[in-house]
Parts: sequence; C-alpha cells; structure tokens
Amino acid sequence: MYSVRRLFSCLMALLLVGSALAQFHTPIRFTVKQNRLSDAELEILFIASVDPGWHVYSTDIADGGPTKAELTLEKQEGVTPRGPLRATGKVKREMDSMFGMELSFMEGTASFSQKFDITGPTYDVAGYLTYGACNDENCLPPTNVDFAYKGNGLTKAPKEEKALAPAEKEETAVANETDAEEEAAEDTTIVPATDSVASVSAETLWTPVVEELKAIGETAEAESGNAGWLMIFLMGFVGGLAALLTPCVWPIIPMTVSFFLKRGKGEGQKSKGIRDAVTYGLSIVVIYMALGLLVTLLFGASALNALSTNAIFNIFFFLLLLLFAASFLGGFEITLPSSWSNAIDSKATQTTGLLSIFLMAFTLSLVSFSCTGPIIGFLLVEVASTGNILGPAIGMFGFALALALPFTLFAIFPSWLKATPKSGNWMNCIKVTLGFLELAFSLKFLSVADLAYGWHILDREVFLSLWIIIFALLGAYFIGWLRFPHDEDEYDEMGEPVRFHRTSVTRFFLALASFAFAIYMVPGLWGAPCKAVSAFAPPMKTQDFVLGQQETLHFEDYEEGMAYAKAQGKPVFLDFTGYGCVNCRKMEAAVWTHPEVQQLMDDGFVVISLFVDEKKALPEPMIVEENGEKTKLRTIGDKWSYLQRYKFGANAQPFYVLVDNDGHPLAPAYSYNEDVPAFLQFLKEAINNYNHKNQ
Repeated sequence: MYSVRRLFSCLMALLLVGSALAQFHTPIRFTVKQNRLSDAELEILFIASVDPGWHVYSTDIADGGPTKAELTLEKQEGVTPRGPLRATGKVKREMDSMFGMELSFMEGTASFSQKFDITGPTYDVAGYLTYGACNDENCLPPTNVDFAYKGNGLTKAPKEEKALAPAEKEETAVANETDAEEEAAEDTTIVPATDSVASVSAETLWTPVVEELKAIGETAEAESGNAGWLMIFLMGFVGGLAALLTPCVWPIIPMTVSFFLKRGKGEGQKSKGIRDAVTYGLSIVVIYMALGLLVTLLFGASALNALSTNAIFNIFFFLLLLLFAASFLGGFEITLPSSWSNAIDSKATQTTGLLSIFLMAFTLSLVSFSCTGPIIGFLLVEVASTGNILGPAIGMFGFALALALPFTLFAIFPSWLKATPKSGNWMNCIKVTLGFLELAFSLKFLSVADLAYGWHILDREVFLSLWIIIFALLGAYFIGWLRFPHDEDEYDEMGEPVRFHRTSVTRFFLALASFAFAIYMVPGLWGAPCKAVSAFAPPMKTQDFVLGQQETLHFEDYEEGMAYAKAQGKPVFLDFTGYGCVNCRKMEAAVWTHPEVQQLMDDGFVVISLFVDEKKALPEPMIVEENGEKTKLRTIGDKWSYLQRYKFGANAQPFYVLVDNDGHPLAPAYSYNEDVPAFLQFLKEAINNYNHKNQ
C-alpha cells in the first residue's frame, strides 16, 4: 500500500511539474559556440533545436513582416565583423498571404553564423542574437540569445602598432578593464527582478498573478484540428451533392438502380439487389478516397503545406480553376478518352461478383468526369492548400459519400425514384452556377501570387470589383437576362423561339440573393470591412482609399494605460500582441470587429496593446533576474515580453488578460480562438466581476 501511495504521489508531482512547464515551455533552444578558423579568423555559431510545428525566421525578412534574425554587437575589441549574419541551416521560402510577402524560415534545426576578422593580439566580443519564431497558432516574442567570448588573437601584433613593454601592457589592460566597467555602468542598470519592476511602476501592477489565473480557470485556447476536418468533410459533401445534380450523374441514377433491382428479382433475391447497390456505393467511396490519398502521396505533407503560400502553385491553381470555370460555362467539355470507359465497361460485363460491381462504379467515375472533374479539381486545390495531410482523403470521402448515397437509398426504397425530378435545363443551370463560383474562387489564388510578386494588379478594390461583377452576372443569369451556348431554347405553342423567358420562383430568389451579395460588397470599395469575404479578399492595406476610417483609443504603455483606467474607473483589456503575429491580426479582423464585441471593448474597457516585438530602445537597459539567471531587457518589446512572462506566466501571442485597476485578473486568460460568443462571454464575465468588486 505504501509503495502505491508513493507511486501515486510521484505521478501527481510529475503532473504538476509538467503543467507548470507547459505554461512556460520554450519550443526553441539555442546553443552558442565559437569556432576558431585560424589565427586571424573567428566564427560564432548559433544552433537551435526547434520543436515540431514551430519555425524560426531567417535573416532576409523585409520590413513589415515577422521578426527576422539579426545580430547586435555590444563589444568588439580586437575583431571586425566579416559580412552580415548568415543563415546556415536549411531555409524554406513560402508566400504568406497575411503579410503579403515571401517569408524564409527554418524548421527542425535552425543555425546562424557570424564570422569575424581578428585584428589584435587578444579579442573580446559580446552581444546577442535576436530571433522570431511561430507555429500555426502562436508566436513567441522576439527573443535574445546572449554571447560573450574572449581569447588570444594574432600571434604577432600588427606592424603599425607600437609594441608595448610588459608593464605598459599591464597598465593598458587595467585601464581598458576600468573603462569597460564604467561604460557598462553607464549603459545598464543591474537590478533584481523585483527592483526593476518597482523602478518602472507601482509594485502592485507588476505583482505575479499566475496562481490567481490558474484558480480562476483554464485559458481559452484555439479550436482543435477536428473542427477543420469536419469543415473539409462538409466541403466535400456539398461538392458531392452539387456533382450529383449535374447532367452527367443524375440521369444515370435510375438506370443503375433499375439494373440492381432486376438482378435482385426472384424469390429471396431482393436482399441481393440491395446488397449489390450498397457494394456499388461503397466502391464509389473507395475510388474517390483512393484519389485523395494519391494526391497526398504524390505531393507529401510538406508540399501540401507549401501549396497555400507558394506563388507558382497559386498561379497554376488560378489557371486550372479558370479552365474548369470555362468548361462549366459551356466553352468546351473536359472529357477523358472514351476508350478508357469502354475498356472498363467491357471488363465489368465480362466479370461477375464484387469485381464487376467495382468496375461499374469505376465506369461511372470515368463517364461523369466532364461534370465531376472540375468540382473534384476545385476541392483538391482548396483542401490541399490548407496544408492538412489528411485533407484530400477526408474531402474525397465526403464527396464520394454524397455521390453514393442516392444509389443505395433508391435501391432500398425504389418508390422514391418516382418522386425525383426529371432531367432538364435545371441541371445545366447548376453547372453554370458552379462555373461562376469557380471563376470567383480562382481570383483568391491569383491574389496570393499578386501579393508575392508585388504586381498590384489585384489590390483589394480591384478584387472586390471583379467579385461584384461576377455575382451581378450570376444574378442576371438566374433572372434570364444572360444565356450560354448550352442553355436549352424555349419555344411557344407555334414552335417559335421565346424572346422573353419566364423566370421560375426558385431562380428569382437565387437572383435576389446573388444581386444582394454583389451590392453588399460595394461599400468595400471605400474601405468597409465586408467580413463575409475577408477570408478571400486581399488585406485592407492594399486598399488605396478608405473612407472615414477611425482609430479606437488604444494605449501602448502599461503604466500609462493602467493610470488612465483607474482615473476612469474601468477594467483593463491587456492585449499582448506583436507586429509580426499573424493570429493576432486574425483575431482583430474576425472577432474584434464584431459590433457587440467592439462596443463592449470601447465602452467597458481601457485597451492596452503591448507589442512584444517593439524595437524601440528603452531609455536605459535593464537587467532582471529570471529563472535564476540575469536577463538584459534592451527594448520596449523586451519589457512587455518580460511583463507577460513574469506577471502572467505566458510567452506566446495573442494573449489577452482582463484585469482590475491593481492588475489582478477578472477572468481566465484568452488565447487564439475565433469563437465570437466565447469572446463575448470572456468580456462580460470580467465586467460583472469588476462591478462586483467595486460595489
């Protein structure tokens, strides 16, 4: 019993320690070493182990992007840098749609090198490497890696320098050391963590509240990947339903079901017909899932992830979807060689059992390709560009399930076939509608390439103008003002072509929705957010003209904002963010702009946004004690990053904390989660707790 209790106690201790470490986990671990290349050359290497899912940005990031790797030298005696800091690891380059630029980064292992020429008999070099790192949900604040190395340099002093006597050398060394100490005293303020806190603000504002946050509840975190899989499945299922209603598939259903029912005629054979129909449906699922897996095997996981940002791939996707759109609009038919389907059909008739049913399903896939091909192509392009390795298989499963269900259900309930609508021009209307949609979505991929190369041919207002025209033309098609080559002509009782076509009630409402959507986007030409299309349109920064844009009052200094909040008698919304934080921008665009959220934040809180990657230098550097080691804070961003770690025990962004006027939390902290109701609950809980405290 004693050993069991002891084991249980150890396990609990490990869990508690693991929980604490999880709050303060460092996914990037750097080691620094010097490499003496020769008497006259020195190399300093920075090598990092990077956790899976994280990446460290390289040295060639343009302004306006995430934090790039750069070296700052605080002391360089007896050495001269040879060239800039270089990334020596395996650098990947991808287009990032959020920043609108190509980004370079390293995964798994990140390494940088800085070479120096040794110019004196001894050298003393010190400084720090600053780097930025992100994963798909969070970004670390700009982090510094300090280094300091001394050593013997050239075996002979340079000829232009006067040789010093031993006594003179000793006096010079003492003088240099004294000067260095005086210079360090002028440039830095060395204080323990608590003293540094007290020097910049009231002690209560910086008092750690990690345990209070834990007592209140768990941090609201990002949605799980299962939600993404469900969305991919639903996307595929809707695509399968659309393909089902096209002229290439719908007319085949009655013939196929009748075939299976005839095979099941006779005493005790009905169940066999149903079983064959179910097998037929499962065969369709297997065929299309195999197609999805084939895409994953051909491209690989890393390539799928690169598809969403690679400019060349996005241009290819744009042209591919443009081709599919032209096909659906009646420009031409995309068909596979007829010999393929004939050969498979011949094999199906010559075989029996499960193989014959599978070959029949394969024949359906080939025969219906002219209609299903563009839909499958669009799905695979859209799903593969999400970077989800299982995405193509999950999407094709949803597509195949929707396509296979009618064959199985109608075989089980044959009377339902009588109630189904007959083939007609309505199916062609579905094809044309899909053509318009593929044309609209193709512009999304062209936009990524446009941002990558800086063409500025598809800025936000141009993109919205094209979408307005596309959906206005779709409305005109629904209403009957626009006709395409494969639309059937209507004739009157005398056999004459009808000039003015009647519009059905269904098409009228579809036209109404399409026209309304086009008009909804018009204010976006003058800077309206148009959140329904914000995920597809280029970023607002590409807009040339924004009418009546107003900025909400946001403080960017912790002490100043807290003082203002106390004077106003309001709680504080602390926003730990970064200029290079992608998910911070997503939260601001998708959640903060919600009318109810915006009103609560403006009226109920004082918002303090603290940028942890702010490069502006502090009035004087600070040295604080953290985890038993001294850490130098050089920039304003360093200060706010330290505040987040020291007071709240977190180091990733976005990170939101609602506090009272003494800096104590009013609700659990909130991380990246685009659930608007959850965010509203987060704000309302804090307001209620603040009012209760101040009653």
